[in-house]
Amino acid sequence: MTSTSVSAHHKITRPNLVAVGTIVWLASELMFFAALFAMYFTTRAVQGPKIWLESTGMLNVHFAAINTTVLVLSSVTCQFGVFAAERYQARRTGSLFNFRSWGMREWFAMTFLMGGFFIAGQIYEYASLVREGLTLSSVAYGSVFYIATGFHGLHVTGGLIAFLIVLVRVSKARRFTQGQATTAIVVSYYWHFVDVVWIALFSAIYLIK
Repeated sequence: MTSTSVSAHHKITRPNLVAVGTIVWLASELMFFAALFAMYFTTRAVQGPKIWLESTGMLNVHFAAINTTVLVLSSVTCQFGVFAAERYQARRTGSLFNFRSWGMREWFAMTFLMGGFFIAGQIYEYASLVREGLTLSSVAYGSVFYIATGFHGLHVTGGLIAFLIVLVRVSKARRFTQGQATTAIVVSYYWHFVDVVWIALFSAIYLIK
């Protein structure tokens, strides 16, 4: 490995102003979700266990677990995309079915599809709960459930838009640049963040009855 390639590698992987700014912004987002958790558990304490159990009994835990697994695995595919970006591999070098040859574009596209699956599953769950009578205004539990999961869903949707922008830029670019690699890494920070937040939400809402 030449000194030039080593220098380029360090320029990609070390934190820059954009990455640091993203981390600071995510810290503020963490405080926002902390407030949502506080609202959730406060409402739970006020409502009492009986009403809470009746509402949580409507949740499809098995379906939510599958949806959660897909979202968590999307962090894995996202990180493989980052590894490809760090070695300046934008596209696959072999067969589509040879995952080892995939570049950042293929891994990020897979992450986008998995994130889209999660959002579709969340919409399906909302529709099922509304049919059962759990709406935003029906009971206090409905309010905190839809607010907490809905805001997270908006964050996931924002991540999907970011992936789409990265993919479009890479497809139009003549060559994969350091700036594009840095953007991919920053987007991965955000995606890992929303995944970790959802694990906490899933545990609080679906597992702690």
